[in-house]
Amino acid sequence: MRRPGRAFMPLLPALLQLAFAACGGDASAGGAQEIRFWGMGREGEVVAELIEEFEAENPDIRVRVQQIPWTAAHEKLLTAHVGNATPDVAQLGNTWIAEFSAIGALEPLDDWIAASETVRPSSYFEGIWATNEINDTTWGVPWYVDTRLVFYRSDILAAAGYDSLPQSWAGWVEAMKAVKRVVGPDRYPIFLPTNEWAQPVILGLQNGAQLITTDARGAFSEPAFREAFDFYLSLFQRDLAPTMGQFDVANPHQEFERGFFAMWITGPWQMGEFKRRLSPENQDTWATAPMPGPTGAASGYSHAGGSSLVMFSGSEHKQAAWKLIEFLSRPEQQRRFYELTGSLPARMETWQQTDLMNDEHARAFWEQLQRVKPLPAVPEIESIMTAVLQHAEMAIRGGTPAGTVLRELDRTTGRILEKRRWMLARQQEEVASPRGAGAP
Repeated sequence: MRRPGRAFMPLLPALLQLAFAACGGDASAGGAQEIRFWGMGREGEVVAELIEEFEAENPDIRVRVQQIPWTAAHEKLLTAHVGNATPDVAQLGNTWIAEFSAIGALEPLDDWIAASETVRPSSYFEGIWATNEINDTTWGVPWYVDTRLVFYRSDILAAAGYDSLPQSWAGWVEAMKAVKRVVGPDRYPIFLPTNEWAQPVILGLQNGAQLITTDARGAFSEPAFREAFDFYLSLFQRDLAPTMGQFDVANPHQEFERGFFAMWITGPWQMGEFKRRLSPENQDTWATAPMPGPTGAASGYSHAGGSSLVMFSGSEHKQAAWKLIEFLSRPEQQRRFYELTGSLPARMETWQQTDLMNDEHARAFWEQLQRVKPLPAVPEIESIMTAVLQHAEMAIRGGTPAGTVLRELDRTTGRILEKRRWMLARQQEEVASPRGAGAP
């Protein structure tokens, strides 16, 4: 780090002003209070276009936007919390909300929401809103939504005798077998990247798996997840899916176009990629469909993902911070944000006010978002999901029996959650003790 010498002395007042601002102070000109917004990746880049209108409506507030790369966001947020230098408002992936609320970094939003005429929980997809609630407290407002469903080659499926994707597991497998007969031994009905946790976890959620027990232990060897995992493994064992990860396929869009695989479980960001990367003559040969479920469409859940807007507990400008959250949550701003980024809006009325409802590819996401389930709201969830994909690969590539893999996954999950169990035990002791924990 470069240290200022005598030559830098004239800059000292400005540096002090910047340092004060970094700690949440008010450093803007003209008496306007300044709040800080951290956005991640592309979202952080384009949100500045929306901020201009916010500042025009609120001349007493200035917003300083900082774009954070997704790869650095988690560590930077943790460092900022430890250093008491968190922003006023930020975009937060909804799988991070449990962690940052647990360490006291976030401001509870229930009172703000109850008094708001803009943010109403009923305007949002129920499963997505639930990702922001932990122990009856709301910590974030959904900003955009993300989930996964099936992208497929409609022409190959038609050649196999299907005009749409069957919506039960049994029908789905029969369709895959029919596709396999059409495409031959060197091509595959579906691509399930072995280095992704989403596919086995989504199938488990569909089958009613809880993933983590109420006493903070792994529940992956229980029947609900075991059945779904067996179904997942069977797709590889029947040679319906190649034993490949994302990085084993040099260009998945090109392989989809040439028919190496006919289906791909992936997310909404691919709509733009398919339109951009597939050749014009193949633009009519791809379609989207909600996830098939164990017993039909009603059980075809996917996982609830996306990003939320959160306020940090250390903010000294909470009223202004909430104004910004309300502004970015307006239906018209959600629409502009979708137009700028392609990220799907979290508010249902925004869908109904745009051409999204008439978009043949986006329509399946609207249907899927009615059936999404959140992951367990524990701070350790990302470590547990990493363990899922590592253990699944042991079964797919290594041939380790499913029962052995899932028991080991439960043990790994138990170790990850060891500190959580200790905290739960302490809480129970405090409740049980009439004099309180630690009383002499």
